[in-house]
Amino acid sequence: MKIAVSACLLGENCKYNGGNNFSAALAERLRGYEVIPVCPEKSVFPTPRPRVERRGDKVFNEFGEDVTALCSQGVAQCLDSLRTQAVDLVILQSRSPTCGVGTVYDGTFSGTLTAGNGLLAEALIRAGYAVLDVADFLAK
Repeated sequence: MKIAVSACLLGENCKYNGGNNFSAALAERLRGYEVIPVCPEKSVFPTPRPRVERRGDKVFNEFGEDVTALCSQGVAQCLDSLRTQAVDLVILQSRSPTCGVGTVYDGTFSGTLTAGNGLLAEALIRAGYAVLDVADFLAK
C-alpha cells in the first residue's frame, strides 16, 4: 500500500517557520507502508517564509499579498507527481491552507478555524483520492 503524507508530518523542515510537524505516532502507524512525502508549498516558497492562510478561494500571506497562483502551482506539481504512482491513501496536515482537510485557518491570522479544505486537499478529493486529516487517521 502506498500512502502519500504531508512532508512536515514526516519531519521535513518545510513549514513556514522552518520547522516541521513530526508525528512519532504517525511514523509508527506508517511502518510497513510505502510512504511518499508531499508538500505543495516547499517547491514554490522559501523556508522560512511568511505565514499563509486561505480566505475563500484565495490564499494570502500575512502581509495581505495574494499567493493563490503560487500555491496552485505547488498543488499542480504534487498532483503531477502523484499521478505517476498508485497512491492508495493521502494523509495531510491539519488546518493548512494547502493540506487542511475539513478545517482551515480563516485568513485573518487570528488562529480562527473555519470549515473547508486546503487547495491540495480539494484537488486530491476532486481527483478521486482517499484523503484523511492526520488526526482522523491517528484516531482510527
